Amino acid sequence: MKKVLFGFAFAVALPLFAQQKPVYLDASKPLEVRVEDALKRLTVEEKVAMLHAQSKFSSPGVPRLGIPEFWMTDGPHGIRPEVLWDEWNQAGWTNDSCVAFPALTCLAATWNPEMSMLYGKSIGEEARYRNKTVLLGPGVNIYRTPLNGRNFEYMGEDPYLASRMVVPYVQGVQQNGVAACVKHYALNNQEINRHTTNVIVDDRALYEIYLPAFKAAVQEGKAWSIMGAYNLYKGQHACHNQYLLNDILRGEWGFDGVVVSDWGGTHDTDQAITNGLDMEFGSWTDGLANGSSNAYDNYYLAMPYLERIKSGKVGTKELDEKVRRILRLAFRTTMDVNRPFGSILSPEHYEAARRIGEEGIVLLQNKGGVLPIDLNKVKKIAVIGENAVKMMSRDGGSSEAKSKYEVVPLEGIRKYVADRIEVDYQPGYSSTASKSVNDSLHTEAVKAAKGADIVLYIGGMNKNLHMDCEGVDRESYNLPYEQDALIADLSVVNPSLVAVMVCGNAYAMPWHKKVPAIVQAWYGGTEAGNAIADVLFGEVNPSGKLPFSFPVKIEDNAAHAFNAYPGDGETVEYKEGIFVGYRWFEKEKIKPLFAFGHGLSYTSFDYGKITLDKKTIKSTDNITVTIPITNSGNREGAEVVQLYIMDMESSLPRPLKELKGFKKVNLAPGETVKVNFTIGKEALSFYTPERHEWVVEPGKFQILVGTASDDIRSSATFRVER
Repeated sequence: MKKVLFGFAFAVALPLFAQQKPVYLDASKPLEVRVEDALKRLTVEEKVAMLHAQSKFSSPGVPRLGIPEFWMTDGPHGIRPEVLWDEWNQAGWTNDSCVAFPALTCLAATWNPEMSMLYGKSIGEEARYRNKTVLLGPGVNIYRTPLNGRNFEYMGEDPYLASRMVVPYVQGVQQNGVAACVKHYALNNQEINRHTTNVIVDDRALYEIYLPAFKAAVQEGKAWSIMGAYNLYKGQHACHNQYLLNDILRGEWGFDGVVVSDWGGTHDTDQAITNGLDMEFGSWTDGLANGSSNAYDNYYLAMPYLERIKSGKVGTKELDEKVRRILRLAFRTTMDVNRPFGSILSPEHYEAARRIGEEGIVLLQNKGGVLPIDLNKVKKIAVIGENAVKMMSRDGGSSEAKSKYEVVPLEGIRKYVADRIEVDYQPGYSSTASKSVNDSLHTEAVKAAKGADIVLYIGGMNKNLHMDCEGVDRESYNLPYEQDALIADLSVVNPSLVAVMVCGNAYAMPWHKKVPAIVQAWYGGTEAGNAIADVLFGEVNPSGKLPFSFPVKIEDNAAHAFNAYPGDGETVEYKEGIFVGYRWFEKEKIKPLFAFGHGLSYTSFDYGKITLDKKTIKSTDNITVTIPITNSGNREGAEVVQLYIMDMESSLPRPLKELKGFKKVNLAPGETVKVNFTIGKEALSFYTPERHEWVVEPGKFQILVGTASDDIRSSATFRVER
């Protein structure tokens, strides 16, 4: 009989002691005192056992001392359904459904830290209700190439945006007594050859582009755990990497939490001992195949470690450091007497998923004011595209969610219009059918479009292999299933065409000039269809902004321009350095299809003139930037005011623009607000590898404020003196 995973783990009965209660059970004592008291009571065997898995998603506690097991769950978009003890197959429970929240690209597109806090709080409550110790998320790996199959799980191409969005997510999760596990640390920017590729990157790019979001999660978010990445850096796997874990994470940033391996990311006992790994999961060792049972004693931090200790080959200094961190995790989570109880599938969580989805939807194009749709002027809508009826919270890898329900776009549209107008649906294409079947679907869709007042094309990608999916990258920058030809044909027979794209990546749009309205809807989770309908029909004014650039063609992307992706299977060199995303487009004067930060509204916003409280500052001073924003349209709406910095006299190459501030403001028609930013040393600095520090050089700086990286509305200059 197969052993089933029990996510609702209970601590065993606490032991009885003849004397007073152990200090580690006394919640009134300081955390570190409790940690040391528990540590000295553990045997070497118990300590080693705590370092590695006992099942697919759990590691043992210490029953003798009443220390509970540690239960992990995949996220970061919903609490993963329970699986069998030793296998990836679902356990078949009927009470392990969850709310599927929008993908993190959608969250990043809100450009709203308040939405990130709501997201973290809500998903943290669901994880707590299921009695999980650690939520394996969020992901903050930088969007380096549009072909990365896992981009939909991350927060875009800009380190500042990702940093500001990750902090409240972590805080929201952890207020529930569940540890956020920020991943994948670090340089995991492609799925192809992810287990074997050694990343070569210069220190400026490492510190300025790929590390800031992790640093913010640790130092500002106070994350309790970090997950190592699969790839290598400086020839060492990231899950046991001296430079990333000991030197930077703990040495420079002061991280006091637990480093968890990605599942199967551990490769060497000696490096795992010395190079900063604390908890090992998912290893396939001793010749045992993926999915085999009872492999846990053969893990690198299991018997091999214990044998080294008993033979005297290694001491117990590193062991005690690891166990201290694991005990700290226990006292912050399952052994916290004030830990809340959590909740799941609540009305509040469904509402949170809908709000986040609505705020993240980006209106890319709206020629002629096609949107919002006026139902008084429409009698028949043709909805075309497989993604109109496809559930997207399932599949895609470890971020899949077993949602209690999912409102697909067609359902949301029909629910909104009710019986007022006719809605005709045609799939247009199938992701599983043959060429001949797809030809027939194409023909029927074009026929349906001819007789409609407006066509809502709902396509994009899905979470199939080589789409938005873990473990593999995309094989083409174009849309799959011959959608480009279908969209072009639809535009010929009906000029009132709206393309609603459901996906988590950029893609080519050879048809974009023929389509009046384009909406980037992302993967919206449980409430996706309702959120899409609310935006299309004007119930909600779109306010999302792109968290990454859309190149016209793949060669416009920096990594591809340098032929620096995907590498040769053993190494990949980040030849573009710090010039990632919009930084590259600005440097090379390449016009993107849609720029980083771009997003339209159903109203309009006027930007006034920037004022500065100083014209000259010292490198340690702050400067206050003020700009008035007016809603000059006739609808209430929200605008994301974006502040970029340019160092005009730098001794080293620097980007022409770097995002260093943003604020989302909601304005009634005619309303004006003054938006303030405080800029200081951190926003003006660049990293110097030779000095291993951040430096502000004296000289002239420019502040640029606008509504997108390519749409600057006002600027001002100031000087920094020695």
